Amino acid sequence: MLLYLFITGLSFLFFKTLPLKPLPPWACEMRLLSPWFWKELSFFTISKLTKKSFSIFFLSPFPSKMSLKRKPLSLSAKVENVEEEDTPEMSVLDLPELVLECILERLPPDALFRMTGVCTSLRERCRSDHLWEKHMKQKWGRVIGPAAYREWQWHIASKTDLVDVKQGKQKGLMRILSLGWPFSWIRSRVDDHSQQRCSLPADSIMSWYLALETGRFWFPAQVYNRENGHVGFMLSCYDAEISYDPCTDTFQARYPPHGRRAVAIENGVPWERLRAPPIETPPHDLHMSDCLNELQPGDHIEIQWRRNKEFPYGWWYGVVGHLESCDGNENYCLCHISDTVVLEFNQYTHGSRWRCTNISRRDHREEGNEADGFYGGIRKLRTKEEISTWKRLWPTEVLE
Repeated sequence: MLLYLFITGLSFLFFKTLPLKPLPPWACEMRLLSPWFWKELSFFTISKLTKKSFSIFFLSPFPSKMSLKRKPLSLSAKVENVEEEDTPEMSVLDLPELVLECILERLPPDALFRMTGVCTSLRERCRSDHLWEKHMKQKWGRVIGPAAYREWQWHIASKTDLVDVKQGKQKGLMRILSLGWPFSWIRSRVDDHSQQRCSLPADSIMSWYLALETGRFWFPAQVYNRENGHVGFMLSCYDAEISYDPCTDTFQARYPPHGRRAVAIENGVPWERLRAPPIETPPHDLHMSDCLNELQPGDHIEIQWRRNKEFPYGWWYGVVGHLESCDGNENYCLCHISDTVVLEFNQYTHGSRWRCTNISRRDHREEGNEADGFYGGIRKLRTKEEISTWKRLWPTEVLE
């Protein structure tokens, strides 16, 4: 009854808003119809429309019984399905664990790096430190030492601090932006951006290798015959900061300032003129010699030397010689027990002031003067590799 009154009221309002026009001839006849007729008609129409809408909304997503029946496959389709089932595609991830590990270990660095872009599983495997540690030792082991590793750790820490500062600024910006945009939307964009940039762990060996290979990382090392083999630095080795140039397979070296001289820069330094610092003594500090009591004629040594006390030390190659009172006969030589140790630099001609110097075995400290320079600590060369390196760099002409 209420539905009838509601429809009648709507009909009255609708027809009342229409413009007044003369009624058609059949309108008088329609007036004669009983109100019960209109009631039954409206109820029948609404119920029919409701049932139709319900069936469309709820039953249309479900297939009919006919659509649920499986259509028979043709003979060719059956053959193709059998072939696909018999010959499944083989993936590299289906290989046994040991086989896959052996393959990855044999890949060169560039191929191993490209494998990280294949899939998530290979990316995690190819970033493993034990894979990149071998490549690091093979290519960079000669020039990378503890000092370079500490420099890398400081480099990572500084980058981490910078990222923290940037994230702090981003958080402040997010607070401002969240006043106008949804916070979840802003946070998702920032997180996606940070994940893309920080996908490779900064402290991984792979990250260190790539930083060295691209020349982005400067690290401490020592350079033989600095400044392109200048005559004043022949058979010496000085500390410098170096950076790799992948285009020329050489290095750029930055030497610390000497007195009033600015930083000296040398380009095109080959691998053969580089080494990792063999000891931890900084270039301006005196090395505490621990080999003085065992030095004897014929030993190969390196000794610190600098022009004046404002300059950093360089390491110079020499050998232990005999005293003037000794004829060099091994059966009668007592130079190894003498308090005086003779050091010879045979790259210089006889009579040169750089040819020979004497030091005290018992209480050696920095010795010298402004004219001849200052001699510092001594280290004995104990491997054939170190000695052969110095002999390979021997000058073609005798120095004055």
